[in-house]
Amino acid sequence: MTLMATPRVCVLRAPGTNCDVETAHAFSSCGANTDRVHLFRVLESPGLLDDYQVLCIPGGFSYGDDIGAGVIFSSQLRGQLSETIGRFLSEDKLALGICNGFQVLLKAGILPGGAEAWATDTKNQSPDATLTWNTNGKYTARWVRLKIVSTNNVFLQGLDELDLPIAHAEGRLVPRDPEVLSGWFANDQVGLCYRHRPHDGQVSGNSDTTPAASDPLLPEPHNPNGSTANIAGLGDPSGRVLGLMPHPERFLHATQHPRWTRLGLSGDGDGLAIFRNAVQYFA
Repeated sequence: MTLMATPRVCVLRAPGTNCDVETAHAFSSCGANTDRVHLFRVLESPGLLDDYQVLCIPGGFSYGDDIGAGVIFSSQLRGQLSETIGRFLSEDKLALGICNGFQVLLKAGILPGGAEAWATDTKNQSPDATLTWNTNGKYTARWVRLKIVSTNNVFLQGLDELDLPIAHAEGRLVPRDPEVLSGWFANDQVGLCYRHRPHDGQVSGNSDTTPAASDPLLPEPHNPNGSTANIAGLGDPSGRVLGLMPHPERFLHATQHPRWTRLGLSGDGDGLAIFRNAVQYFA
């Protein structure tokens, strides 16, 4: 029998976060020791993060998105917790941001550059990208099909395609310039992309949003927010950090899929594998 180390996971929540319980449950279901920790506790005692191997910022509406999605939360990571976050990123640890958490990681500067960029750009003066309003100008909640692009990211190992739900208003990833986008692909940082349904036979990677034959529960277009190059998730160069707009914690069981009876699904949902990969990394 192979014994596996049990990582400790910090699900870091802030005022307005609302997906922390489900996210903690997902990690615990895969064998991790998981704590839901309020940001204010870490601000009081930054050394708390040193005791964890995985940092996850879950979805929700931190600080009500009052001045922009993830802006206040990210400023606290970049400000009061800059040294603590830098130390965490420099070690052999993992970080995951889901939906609002992705917005936080990106706007703080943890993504896309990871530890090296964090150490050299202490004020995050020249962000490579942002997550902004969906092209439809409204909050969008639906299921999407995703193609795994990265072969390097820890969270995505062994995966090919996923069905996951989204629920966001500011999920459109926009890089600063075409060179930044090219760099992400060259460095294997593009984690996953929106794609057409399987019967459409067309993988994302272009701006085509021609509707495919669709189920009423899974409407097209395949890119729900207009994200550049259909990118739904982005990692750092090390492959130990991932941010994604879809919610893997909302598809842990087959019966959570809107078409589970038609497709004859049973067992685990697609999202569970992302959390399992994080836990197994520390085996």
